[in-house]
Amino acid sequence: MAQIPAAAAAPALSDLIFPTTANHNFSHILTDLKRANLSIANRLRSITQDAEFVKDVSASFGRPLVANERCGSWYIRPADKRASAYFKSTDGHTNAWKFSTRRLNLHLLELVGRHDGTKLNEDPSCIIVDSTRRGKRMPDALSKTIPIWCAVLNAALFPDLALDPARQKHLRLFTPPNVVSASEHAQIAALLPSFLASLKSLDLDLAALRAHISKPLRPFWVTQETQLPSSTTSAGDDDNAENGNVVFEDYHPIICCTSSRRVAGTEMSEAGYIQGAGDDTENWALGLTAEIFWANAAALLSCPEADLPEMVVRLVAEEKRNAPRGVQPKQVAPRIYVCPLPLDDGQDNSGGDTDAASAGAGACRVVLTQDVTPRESWVKSPTYMQVGLGKHKVASRNLRQALPDICAFVSGYLDSSHRDVNGAESTDGDNDSSSSSSSSSGSVLAACETGKDLSIGAALAIYCWCFDRDGNFRVADSTTFFNKDMIRVKLGTIMTAFPEANANRATLQSVNSFLMDHRR
Repeated sequence: MAQIPAAAAAPALSDLIFPTTANHNFSHILTDLKRANLSIANRLRSITQDAEFVKDVSASFGRPLVANERCGSWYIRPADKRASAYFKSTDGHTNAWKFSTRRLNLHLLELVGRHDGTKLNEDPSCIIVDSTRRGKRMPDALSKTIPIWCAVLNAALFPDLALDPARQKHLRLFTPPNVVSASEHAQIAALLPSFLASLKSLDLDLAALRAHISKPLRPFWVTQETQLPSSTTSAGDDDNAENGNVVFEDYHPIICCTSSRRVAGTEMSEAGYIQGAGDDTENWALGLTAEIFWANAAALLSCPEADLPEMVVRLVAEEKRNAPRGVQPKQVAPRIYVCPLPLDDGQDNSGGDTDAASAGAGACRVVLTQDVTPRESWVKSPTYMQVGLGKHKVASRNLRQALPDICAFVSGYLDSSHRDVNGAESTDGDNDSSSSSSSSSGSVLAACETGKDLSIGAALAIYCWCFDRDGNFRVADSTTFFNKDMIRVKLGTIMTAFPEANANRATLQSVNSFLMDHRR
């Protein structure tokens, strides 16, 4: 009888030998798969899916949508967006918690105060929308930065509550317990007095801010794991939240909505869904903005994936061509305005008068461009200066070297205007010149590519250099003193007037360096 051979043992994984080229190809395949899952098409489909959830949240709570920029705008159709907010996750990072005096978001108080928190379908409080990338339950901006903001404003605007033991609880710090640990919560709470002091140092009109709201602010949290209410009988993800109308009778609710579904693994296991698809647009969007996307959503979502990049580039180019010239200048301080480039025909490079009504005829214009130009070419006329600083961080650093010339140019213009007004008043027999120092004669317009960064830095430097604490014009000299508190107060004025301003850290550091070192 023939002997049956024993079955061959299966090879172990260690027995398998792949050629080097196979390993290399396998790595490329994984990279290509990841890139395919993070494609523009998948991002836009994910954004659209999450936007439906945001719309449901708005309908459930009956409150308008506020986009926490820049990410939040991707998840809100433009017709549904009531306002923008500017809360940064970096201000809520562990061991880096802060109350930002640069991003005050005080414009939200008026929106919040339009509703008493107990009725629906009016013009109520707000839902702040943001997202975060893979793995996190919610962004730090919603879980920590906004709670800090609420607690600090409550302490500043409702100090009487601290004197009433029964109502002191309204001044507590509220954070989502399923996201922020008890230890981290306690560490943040311990910092609130210093945060309050930084707000008070800005010397803002707290009474005017208090007039917008009738009760403290209270954050609540909503994610795609939250069971949405059909009425205000639920308050989101806070396990300790009180339910029912009692909450909204005692507080203005600030509903923090995380738009994206949490993904614990990789995108490859999610059938193309991308958590936080609207984040980091500089790495994938090819210039596409939320506004362009929603205006062309049907065409973009139906476009073959291979043709999508070309379509995006075309839509972005069309938007640039059709963009209106000459955006109305925004006043950020007495006699100081900012706007984005290009200037309209009445504000062009000819050095003639501007016809922008808010900036006033004959405004002094300081234009900051993205090319780099020699210092001797900057002054174009007695009322027009064009300074080529370059782009991005290089421009912010170059601003430091340009500010002495910019402030001297503007100071000379304002001094001349000031003397002209005083001379005219003397001719008319008006000997009371006390009001002339703060008159509206002569305005200054600073413009940059966005109207929100370099122009804000220039406006802040001009505001500090040319105007005293009371807003009166003065000619600064070697004895004029500046410190961080003085600069911070005037920055607070600018940010209150123009919340959309977004001067980066390097820009503000250039301003601080110039003002504080000018006597050296």
